[in-house]
Formats: sequence, C-alpha cells, structure tokens
Amino acid sequence: MLSLVSGRQGHFQFESGHHGDRWLQLETLCLRSRAIQPFTVELANRLAKYQVEVVCGPLVEGAFIALLVSLELGCEFTYAERFADGGRSQLFPVEYRLPKRLHSAVKGKRVAIVNDVISAGSAVRGAFLDLQALGANVAAIGALLGLGESISHFAAEQGVAVELLTHMPHNLWTPGACPRCAAGEPLEIVGTS
Repeated sequence: MLSLVSGRQGHFQFESGHHGDRWLQLETLCLRSRAIQPFTVELANRLAKYQVEVVCGPLVEGAFIALLVSLELGCEFTYAERFADGGRSQLFPVEYRLPKRLHSAVKGKRVAIVNDVISAGSAVRGAFLDLQALGANVAAIGALLGLGESISHFAAEQGVAVELLTHMPHNLWTPGACPRCAAGEPLEIVGTS
C-alpha cells in the first residue's frame, strides 16, 4: 500500500496539533482505485465480524476508503466533514461532523469508522465524538495503516475494537516535548486543508 503514496521526512505539525517527523501524502492513495481495492476488501473482511450496519469515513481520503469498504460489506455509508476552529494552539482543535441529513442514518446503528491512515487520530476522534452524540454505537475503528500507538490507546479507552491492516512505528510529540522544535528545526504545518 505504501507504494501508492509518497512520503517525506522532516518536522511537521499535524491536524491534531502534534508534531512528528514523517508525512504521508495521501492524495494519490485512490488514484489507481483497482490497486487499492485488495486492501479495502481485506479491511472489510476484518470488520465483518462486528456486524457493522454503517461505515463512516472522515473526509477526504478516509471517506473514499470507507465507501469502498461499505460496498464490500453491503452496508450503508456516511461521512464526517471537517470543521476547523481556526486556532492550532491546542491538541485536537478540529471537529468532524456528519451532515444533518445523515444523522438519522446512524442513530441506534452499529458503525465502523474507517480511515486511510491513522496517526494521532484527529479525524477518527472527531467522527467518533459526533457519532456518539448522534446515538450511534461505534463498534470498530478500521484503517489501512496505523502509525504509532495513539489510536490503539484511544480505542481501548472507549472500549472500541481496532482493525489495522498494517502498523508502523511513528514519532509523535506534543509541541512542548518536540525534540525537533528544541533543535530549532523549521516547522511545516500539514493536514490543514
């Protein structure tokens, strides 16, 4: 799967507000949809045991993966839109919410949140909070790739299963604990559009 995207090393501030040293440019992940299909089929197979009725994906790239997974599962699909508060001084400053017309589609249903790649989990956390507020039962979180341990810790705290096709270590720091900041390396803000 990593052959479908390019990545860079450096000093990055992610949507979550965390800093890290690896950025994957996911815009090209679905460029060749047939190449990504075997991965979405495998993820759907892993999520099938949770008796999912709806798959929800955070916009943008995560929603494309979620849609493909929902097709394999034969269930409904929803998406969560990104809403930024304009400030990046706190951790997890971005919200993800389902459009109003989709609220009734998730109430009382077993939902899987599916994303492309999860590091700190800003998009998944945002979608999770909105789904809970709408009365959904989030049964599982799935992704093609997990970076680091943040999403596993979040899922354990929430009592939700996690299915990752693959996992890689990932350096993720709060701004105050970032060794790249301490070394005076320039910071590039990514994942904001």
